[in-house]
Parts: sequence; structure tokens; C-alpha cells
Amino acid sequence: MVVDAEIVPGDRLGTFVLRMSGMDQSCVDLEDPTRIVFDYVRRLADVVDAVAPSGTPLRVVHVGGAGMTLPRYVAATRPRSAQVVLEPAAAVTDLVRRDLPLPRNSGIKVRDVDGAAGVAALRDAFADLVVVDAFADARVPGSLVTAAFAADLLRVVGPGGVVAFNLTDRAPFGWTRRAVAAIRLSFPAVLLTAEPATLRAKRLGNLVVVASAGTVPLDALRSRAASSAAPYRVLDARAVSDSFGGGTPFTEADTADSPAPV
Repeated sequence: MVVDAEIVPGDRLGTFVLRMSGMDQSCVDLEDPTRIVFDYVRRLADVVDAVAPSGTPLRVVHVGGAGMTLPRYVAATRPRSAQVVLEPAAAVTDLVRRDLPLPRNSGIKVRDVDGAAGVAALRDAFADLVVVDAFADARVPGSLVTAAFAADLLRVVGPGGVVAFNLTDRAPFGWTRRAVAAIRLSFPAVLLTAEPATLRAKRLGNLVVVASAGTVPLDALRSRAASSAAPYRVLDARAVSDSFGGGTPFTEADTADSPAPV
């Protein structure tokens, strides 16, 4: 896989941005890995904080690695966590390892394999949390939002685990409706977080869908959203149905990448 990637200085000393195909993909603060710069990554970190008591080690699978901002966050806030990163762009991983090395004894293992194949190779009930945050040419691959992939994720997290999907879309959210329909075939409990401007159809944005066969941390995320430096909305299952329901589930034979940015 050939990827146009570079690492450039960030907004302060010790902070760096991984830029891929001309777009900022990850921001890493080597001095303080708990500092999250991108708002949507902050929302994913809030999910990590909400799924288990503070400091509790977790088994986490990351579908998509890039600069590995979130794995570094988990390693810093939940020592002894076991993490697997599925990142097919081996050249990007090599660049990150060279210029933004992972901490020693981080517990982070990187496998150069795509999300669908990497998840299929994991054993049943392997993870407490799976984070699906992968892009190809700034679009979420259609293979990561099918009913079959959601079913395999359920196998990996079991009845009590949680999956967080970082999706991108714009109004009228036809693509997300289909993705949500596919996810709900395996995960009956869902919530969705988004910036108000995204929900008001002002622009394409990140929609984080949190799903489980058990329960999702609705109250904890609403508390975090209210106190966030970049406040966001948390929609419960009924609101998700009202705003993002009615879609035909994506299947392996009928799927599509997320809309391209303008």
C-alpha cells in the first residue's frame, strides 16, 4: 500500500501531526499523551474513560492506527492494558515508530493487516473495547460498516463489550443510516455523539456510534459532553432511531465508502 504521509510540527513543543494525502490525520503529544487535540478523538477517549472505572486495564482493539494517538492515551491512563492495532499501511507505521516512538512497555502491538481480516483472526471474547477509526483517502471503508463485520465484532467483544465507530457523513446522513442499520443487527444498544454543527447539517463531520449487546455508557458520556472544552451532543437509542433510523443495512455485496470530503 503506497501512502503519501509526513510528520510535521504541531501547535507546541513536543507535539506532532501525521499528515496523509495532504490531510491532518493524527496529532500526537509525546510529552503528554493524555492531551487530545482533535475533538473527535477526544470523544473516542471519553468512550474509553466511560466503559470501565478509571485506571482499570482494558483489552482494546484499534481498527486503524495512524499516529496511534488513542492507543497512547489508553497506555497512559490505563497501565497494563493489552492493545492490538490493526493498520494495513505498514509504511505509515514504520514512519510513526521511527519519528514518534511508542513508550517502552506500552502493551501496544501493531499488525499490518486491514480491519476485516484482522478482526476475523481474533479469538472469541478477545476484547473489552474495539475502536473502529480507519480511513482510506479520507473516507471510511465500506467493508467496516457491513452487517457481517458488525457480527464479527460482536464475536470479538462478546455480550458485555463495547464497540465505538468513528463515521463521517453530512446531512441528510443517508450513508450513516445504512451503517447504523447494519450495526444494530448485532448490537441492540446504541448511542451516537456529534458536534452540534454536524447535526444541524452545517458541514461534514464525525459521528461516533457507540454500540453494545449489553449496555452503553449513556449517562457517563452525557456528563463528559457537558463538561467538555468542545461540547457535543449525545443521542440515546430513541434519538438515534429518530435521526438516523430507517436505513437499509450495508452488506458485503452492497456497501459503500463514506462520502468524500469537499
